[in-house]
Order: sequence, then structure tokens, then C-alpha cells
Amino acid sequence: MSKSLIIVESPSKAKTINKYLGKKFWVEASVGHIKNLPSKDLGVDLENDFEPRYVTIRGKADVIKELQKRAAKADSIYIATDPDREGEAIAWHIARELEKQLDGKELYRVLFNEITKSGIEEAMKHPRHIDERLVRSQQARRVMDRIVGYKVSPFLWKTIYKGLSAGRVQSVALRLVCEREQEIADFVVEEYWTITGEFRKPGDGSVHAKLVKANGEVPLIPDEATASSLLEQLRKQQYSIADIQSKEISRSPSPPFITSSLQQEASNRLRFSAKRTMRTAQQLYEGIELGEEGAVGLITYMRTDSTRTSGEALQAVRGHIAEQYGTEFVPASSRQFKVKKSAQDAHEAIRPTSMDFTPQRIRRFLSQDQYALYELIWKRFVASQMEAAKMLQKTVLVAGGPYEFKGVGSTYTFRGFLQVYDDFAGENGTDENEEESVIPEGLAVRDEMIPQQLDPHQHFTKPPPRYSESTLVRELEANGVGRPSTYALIVSTIQDRGYVEQQNRRLHATTLGMDVNKLLTTYFGSLFNVDFTSRMEEELDTIASGEATYLKVMNDFYHPFVDLLESVSPEEAKLQEETEETCEKCGRPMIIRWGRNGKFMACSGYPECKNAKPLPGEAERMKIDDPCPECGGELLLKQSRYGKFIGCGNYPECRYTRPITLGFKCPKCNEGEVVARMTKTKRTFYGCTRYPDCDFTSWDKPIPKACPSCKNSYLLHKYTQKKGEFLKCPACKEEFTKDLEPFDPSQIAAA
Repeated sequence: MSKSLIIVESPSKAKTINKYLGKKFWVEASVGHIKNLPSKDLGVDLENDFEPRYVTIRGKADVIKELQKRAAKADSIYIATDPDREGEAIAWHIARELEKQLDGKELYRVLFNEITKSGIEEAMKHPRHIDERLVRSQQARRVMDRIVGYKVSPFLWKTIYKGLSAGRVQSVALRLVCEREQEIADFVVEEYWTITGEFRKPGDGSVHAKLVKANGEVPLIPDEATASSLLEQLRKQQYSIADIQSKEISRSPSPPFITSSLQQEASNRLRFSAKRTMRTAQQLYEGIELGEEGAVGLITYMRTDSTRTSGEALQAVRGHIAEQYGTEFVPASSRQFKVKKSAQDAHEAIRPTSMDFTPQRIRRFLSQDQYALYELIWKRFVASQMEAAKMLQKTVLVAGGPYEFKGVGSTYTFRGFLQVYDDFAGENGTDENEEESVIPEGLAVRDEMIPQQLDPHQHFTKPPPRYSESTLVRELEANGVGRPSTYALIVSTIQDRGYVEQQNRRLHATTLGMDVNKLLTTYFGSLFNVDFTSRMEEELDTIASGEATYLKVMNDFYHPFVDLLESVSPEEAKLQEETEETCEKCGRPMIIRWGRNGKFMACSGYPECKNAKPLPGEAERMKIDDPCPECGGELLLKQSRYGKFIGCGNYPECRYTRPITLGFKCPKCNEGEVVARMTKTKRTFYGCTRYPDCDFTSWDKPIPKACPSCKNSYLLHKYTQKKGEFLKCPACKEEFTKDLEPFDPSQIAAA
């Protein structure tokens, strides 16, 4: 029986598609990219039209051979990698590897915007050929990034230390974080006061209002003395209602999610990082096993900048709204949302693929992350096509002499889309509007109002808040920096490099990040800035649209870049701080330098003199009370690429080291001690000091307490979003709260 070959990126997507297409197709996965630029050299021929030199990614040779084997037997070949520029580039690489196997057979490109039976069948009806312009656009991005990284990173090595890296887009994101950090440092706090009052009509309810005018102007109350003086005047006045206004306000729903708004809402509501959001969305897109239904793709493609929705989906969601909430919640016509001018508009908005799979119906098949994100996408999409919410807003002005207080109250007359999704919350999940009061019925103009209480309130101006992952993505999108497929990578990269760290879900620039940014903006300010990077994104778009060629865009970028690079001398830009201390070995001045593990003091005569030591104060903090057991020298707390450890201060003459233990015996061998270690990717795990004689390892932190249930094992400290922190026995699987009381997940969920 003749067969066709379909090539996708992921095995899970291959499984889902194979279910719909049946035995007439082989569905194979490339498991992502099969080719990349070489890791040890530039890999771009700068003298030959910037042509990249691609090499096979390690481990992908067997994948390519299997694809070639299938292609040789197939009647026709379809490449169905992700429907974006990255997917187009992967398709192009695969096609080049299958050239010998084609032998006159057609090779097609198909785009699956949703992994459903109808979506796949529709896509298979409209195959096309690989779009060379999209490939070239992605190639230009990749080559630009490689050139910037390979040319600018050595500058950082010479000025700070080897191993640092600069990125064309990531460095702009770092600049935004550092500039915000500087704004906060430079911010001057100013005091100001406000005055509120509670006014009551005899025999009726009270109105809470704020002083908004004094002598016809907005009152400026800079300090307590001014507030006290003003209060004395306010207490002497007689008050009455000067005006009452009522108006109906309508609130329309937000559009369905695009990539950036999904990352922002998932961060605000679910506390997901951008990386975690996109990883979970990828799983929902590629397909989830739903029992008898088999593998089903639950959402449309999640890398999109368009709010457009297909007519079929609009019809389905309007029917769902009418059935579940009533016809009064369905607008007369479906809502259409504006698409930004900069949007590529290649795909629909992110939405459920079928209204049959409600979050409640399929909850048992989803992980906690999958369910939380799917429910968020579902509610946002349904709400986007519901009637507007309507409220009656009443404003009351209470006047006394030259002073005027204002009270505002609102009541919903029709909740509309708010029955499903309230999108009016701030980043912390709270309403950002000013507090409203309840306006009682029966008030009329000129009614006497008796002041029950007049209160002064002290305030201080606040600096702009630090970026969170979601607000940084919003800033990047607003400035045209990056594209939907790159936001998560940008945000995670600046953290992985140690330039930025998260504290309480806010992005703080590290000392290293501030110094790197200082160098890059001082010497490459015209390259690493929002305007230039946004303009380059637009240039890449012109390649995709056919308005410009790859060579023209690369020339326009490269030659000014080289001129800028040649104008900078790394020797003049070294980040070194002079000190008054002299080297005890050679008498030359000591300087403060950067190293892989932070700042330290070193002799200015390096490399002739290699004397180095911790910074003053840092050395005292790093001292360990015990002497070195081998030479009697001081033991110090040190840092390596794999985490902290204890080592002798007389290094390199004495090379004694020992790990930092957690203070209890290994639960497996009961001889060694438990120690925290770090992988190459800086992920912490726990092991035994007797490794490799004892192979105990755990990703969860062991707790030195026996399981109160089975008495046979230690406990592990675990965390999940739904349950929070808890302890779990790896032997009997029993779960407990941190104080070892029996753990009841239903109580945690209810709380």
C-alpha cells in the first residue's frame, strides 16, 4: 500500500496527527532543529554574502537517516513543522537533507494551526512549497545574533572576564531592567497628604468622599502642618450636596490571547514564568491524551500576534454562550478586534480548538499546569465574545465654603462577560482603580450633609516598580523588540546568564548585569537600544514580505556594526577599580577586578604577580571557624560553577576542599552526609558526600525526620502550585504538612 510521509517537530504531535490521518501516512518527528551554526566558530562567511555554514546537531544524524529511509519509500512528502519562521527554517533544512530521496517526488509544506481532525484535514487540502523568504528572514535573525554574539562577547571577556556573552535582543532587555534599576536608585521620595471625609444626611446613609478642590484648585498638601491647618478650616464649614450625576458605563471584554498577553496573564494570575507558560501551551497545542478520545490538540498555535478568530470558531463560541449563560449574553454580532500594525497576522488568536472540551470535562486528563492554563485560555476566549458589562456610576459632590469633596460609587446593572472572566485586575490581582464608596439612595442637591469624620492621610511618592517577567514582555512588545516566538527566551536568557535575578517575582539587575550594561551602553549604545532593535525587527519583516533581500538587510546591519566595533578599544574600557592597598608580594597597587565568581582584589602586576584575595569585609564573611586540617590555614566559603564549597585560604599551595553539608546523615547509606550540589545548568540537587560509593541523589530536599506513617524512610520537601509546600515519604507516598500533621489536599485547595 502506498504511503505518504509527514514530518513534524515533536513526537507527541506526531502521535496526535497519526491518529487522525490513519495508515496511509507515516508521521515522523525531527525532534526540533536538525541543523545549526557550529558552536566553536562564527559559522558565517562574511566575505561571501553572509552565507551561514550549518552543521548537523549532535545526536540528530540517526534522526536524519530515519527520515531519509522513510522518504525513499514514500510516494509524497509533507513537512508540517510549526507554522512560523522557525518552523519554516526547520522545514528547509529537512528538505535539503531529503533531496536525494525525492527522485522526482513532490515535497510539500503544510501548516497546522490547530492539531484537530478538521484542522489537519483542512491544512492537507492546501499544501504549498517552502517559503524561501520566510527562511531567509529567520536566517537573517540567526546570523545577526551570531555576529553580535561572536564579535561583542570577546569585548566583555577582555573587560570583565571570559565566558560572558552579549545578545542583540537580550542586551536590550537587560538595558531596560538596568535603566529601571537606576530610576529607582535616583528616585527622590516626596511626602504628600490627602484628606477624606464621611458625610451623613440626617436619617439616611453616609457618603465617603475625598477632598478634590480648595478655592477652586486641586489642593496641594505637602506636609502634616499644612494638613492640620487645612483640617481646622474644613471643620468650620457647613456642607451640602452641590451636585449628583449618574451615568451608565459599559465595559467591553478584552480580545482573546496573543502570545504576549497570555504570558502576562499567566504570570499575574497563575504565577507562571514566561518559559513555563510556553512549555505548557506547547503541550496543549501538540495534543493531550483524553481517554477514549485519544490525543487531541486543545488550543490553536500559541506563537501569534493576531487577535483574529475564524468564522467557524466564532459561531461555535456564540452557541456555547447562548446555551450556558442565555441569549442576553450574546452580542448582536460577533466581536472583531483590531490587529496592531506591526503584527504579522499569520495565525489566529490563541483559543480552544473545540467548545466540546470544557475545562471541567477534561480536567482529570490534565496536569495542574495544563488545566490552569487551559482554563485561562478558555475563559478569556469565551468572555471575548460576550456582551459588555454595564454599570451605573453615581458621583456626588459635597461642598462647604470654598472646599469640595467627591464621592464615587458604581453598581452593576448587567455583568455580561464578567460572568466568565474579570480582566480588570492589576498585576497583583487587585483592582487598580481608586476605592469607591457606596452612594445611598434618596440624596438630592442642596441636602444638608453633616461631617461625621475628617481624616488626614500621609502618603509618599513611589518610584516606578521593577519589571516582572510579564511587564517586561509587555514593554518589549510595546517597543517592537522581539517577536512572539522570542519573548520567553529573551526573559529567561538574561536570568540564566546571571545578569538579572528574580526576587518576589520582580526582576532585579545584579551587580554583574549593571556592569555589563554599563559597558555595552557606553561603547555600543547605538546598537543595544530599543529604537535600533525595533528597526531591525522591521527590516527582518521586509525580507519575509519580499520588500528587501537578505543581502541588503545584512549589509545595512553589518557595515555600521563593524565600524562601531573597530572604534572601541577593550583596553580603554576595562572595568577595574583602583584601591589604596598594595600587594604584599610585590608592592604594586591592588585593584578590584571581576572574576567568574564575582569581584575580588588582585595585583595590578598580573600576570607577573598572581596575588589575589577576597574584597575587604567579604573575606571576614567567608571565614570558617575551623582551621584547615591539612595545613592549618584559614578555611573560607568559596564559590565555583557548581555552587558553594569550603576551601583553604592558602590555595594553590594547599588544595584542601570539602562540601557544605546540610547537617544530617545520608538517608540511603547512613554514613555520609547530605550535601547540596548544582548541575551544569545551575539546577540544585542533593546527594551524598560518599559519592560515587553511595549513589543517593534527589531533586527534592531531604528532611532529617522519619516518616510518621511507615517509619521506614526520610521525608522530602516538595512544592506544587496547588498544594504549596508539603512533605512526602518516597517509600509509602504519604503526604504531610511541614509540621508533620496529616496532609489533606482538599483542605489546602479550599483555603
